[in-house]
Amino acid sequence: MDRALIVHETFLRRVAMTDLPQGAPPSGPLGPEQAVALFRAQCLSRALDLQSRAMQKAGQGFYTIGSSGHEGLASVAAALRPTDMAFLHYRDAAFQIARANQVPGQSIAWDMLLSFAASSEDPVSGGRHKVLGSRALNIPPQTSTIASHLPKAVGTAYSIGAARRHCPEHQILPDDAIVYCSFGDASANHSTAQGAFNTAGWTAYQSIPMPILFVCEDNGIGISTKTPDGWIAAGFRSRPGISYFHANGLDIYETFRVSQEAVAYVRTRRRPAFLHLKTIRLYGHAGADVPTTYLSKAEIEAEEANDPLLHSVRLLDQSGALSPDQALAIYEETHARAARIAAEVVTRPRLTSAAGVMASLIPPARSCRPTNGACAQARAEGFGGDLKALDDQQPLSRILNFALTDLMLEHPEIVMMGEDVGRKGGVYGVTQKLSARFGKDRMIDTLLDEQAILGLAIGMAQNGFIPMPEIQFLAYLHNAEDQLRGEAATLPFFSDGQYSNPMIVRIAGLGYQKGFGGHFHNDNSVAVLRDIPGLILACPSTGADAAKMLRECVRLSREEQRLVVFLEPIALYSMRDLHTDKDGGWMTRYPAPGERIPLGEVGVHGQGDDLAIVTFGNGHYLSRKSEPALKAAGIDCRIIDLRWLSPLPEESLLQAVLGAKRILIVDETRRSGGVAESLMALFAERTDVPVAREVSQDSFIATGPAYAATMPSIDSIVAAAKELVSRA
Repeated sequence: MDRALIVHETFLRRVAMTDLPQGAPPSGPLGPEQAVALFRAQCLSRALDLQSRAMQKAGQGFYTIGSSGHEGLASVAAALRPTDMAFLHYRDAAFQIARANQVPGQSIAWDMLLSFAASSEDPVSGGRHKVLGSRALNIPPQTSTIASHLPKAVGTAYSIGAARRHCPEHQILPDDAIVYCSFGDASANHSTAQGAFNTAGWTAYQSIPMPILFVCEDNGIGISTKTPDGWIAAGFRSRPGISYFHANGLDIYETFRVSQEAVAYVRTRRRPAFLHLKTIRLYGHAGADVPTTYLSKAEIEAEEANDPLLHSVRLLDQSGALSPDQALAIYEETHARAARIAAEVVTRPRLTSAAGVMASLIPPARSCRPTNGACAQARAEGFGGDLKALDDQQPLSRILNFALTDLMLEHPEIVMMGEDVGRKGGVYGVTQKLSARFGKDRMIDTLLDEQAILGLAIGMAQNGFIPMPEIQFLAYLHNAEDQLRGEAATLPFFSDGQYSNPMIVRIAGLGYQKGFGGHFHNDNSVAVLRDIPGLILACPSTGADAAKMLRECVRLSREEQRLVVFLEPIALYSMRDLHTDKDGGWMTRYPAPGERIPLGEVGVHGQGDDLAIVTFGNGHYLSRKSEPALKAAGIDCRIIDLRWLSPLPEESLLQAVLGAKRILIVDETRRSGGVAESLMALFAERTDVPVAREVSQDSFIATGPAYAATMPSIDSIVAAAKELVSRA
């Protein structure tokens, strides 16, 4: 039989017979009225699980993860405030229901069932996913919380103290708020979770405010793999910087009392706490999972006999708050009400088109205070002795430093974070002096953990900051890329645009670094970034372009709430010359603060019609160096700097190549999965012009004399151009 129906029928029979499980008597500050309200929340959570399963069987509902066995989370919600942002475990329906009771005007059963039915009227995701979440309840939606939400929860907690020192324009959380973050015992083992715990403890150990409550819902199993007895307690009782609390999640009175203690500790001490909550998991893991395939019948029945709702009936009876007959009436009425609502929500409209599904990939624009740049006095004080250098020709790294200074002067909500960005000024000096100019609160030297860096940025973005995290090398991103793919980019999609993660991720990368680091410091693959829907990928090649593009990236994040990656070619940071030694041909002057390059605008050098070279980054530099040889061969060319790698500026590109007899793509990323693949498709589909590509090989990059052997060179570009011209 269906275990859900067995649990349901067992509850009805045992309560009617007053056959209730044994346990400690009710104790603590939970009053009768609130205890009954929590029981109602538990009953609704259970009823929604049953309706979800019935809807799936009828073909009117979709994949879901149930909350049965975790209904004690209603007591945890009651110990918190609705202004405390909550990042929920996927079994926390009871938490969301109990929080809804704290906020007037909520139709929580209707709203959650709309989500189960994937209706486009679902107020959370607009029918894109069955998620827990609510803007009104301060619960950002989570889709599959296998620990990936922990780093951003830590970042959000950090942002509360940061906002007291530098209040952002779009601040959401009050100064006395805390952050709540829950997860399962299996997820606690994930490297992402362990990094988040370490980051929270590392921060608190230095007496930096970190008001976060971690709640581990320990049901003893992850899908089919059991958690060893005592493992969670052994791992977290003595965690540096984090205080440990424990409660029996089957007991709403004990859970409420201990939760209040843990919340009070976090709120008053502004330090992290870990609440270890014992729960059980009823039914299977999710969807069609059948627990009898990996658990014995005796194990399953023992868990079912310990149903938390049966414990709640006992406790309410012992406290005098509610008799078993009254509890049974509430349970049955709640199930009947859920069934009536479910019958209605399955008739509501659903998404039917690609346009409808994709409508929330890009978050809506928001109103911002107008800014006109920093005043002359502020700039003079900010730049100090560097002010005179603004009029001189400078390499890319120096101009980026000037641009960052101007942007941080203009926008106090910009905060930078990363390994060595502060005191050291970055590995390549791009952020030198910024810590002295803006203080360590805005130039945060983080621990060595890319997931923590991006999580800090995501969390701060959710409290109104404009984060500018730095990933020290492109190859390091792969340690944490899911923070961008699975968290930052998906948030507007699964919240129907109600939440977003505006930020600018600065990454030093690409190839051509001579003799340093091999593939781990010279990474020429951007496929993982271009594959993320909604993400903007920018790549400048000259100093002037870098400053103007970075300003546009900040505007995109600040006003349009976009997630942007700003890829900086390491090999061009200090490049000065173009054709001859000391010609200074690659240096530029710092552009005036108001100048920007809009998203999608490409750069065009030259007007030749024999050949259009489409390129970016180091490829732009090498193509420009190839010009004398091409001219000597009688090839009159134009060089188009792509600038924006994702989304591709298709219309600008087509306009830029108009009139050219041939197109050569020079792409320093790899042949497979590289930018050239999309460019080849674009030109093949929308032009009749012969197209060829000169790209990097499908290889990692070596250290030593062969550092550039697998990538385009001046000679290979010239050879490819000659071959294309002769073939055409």
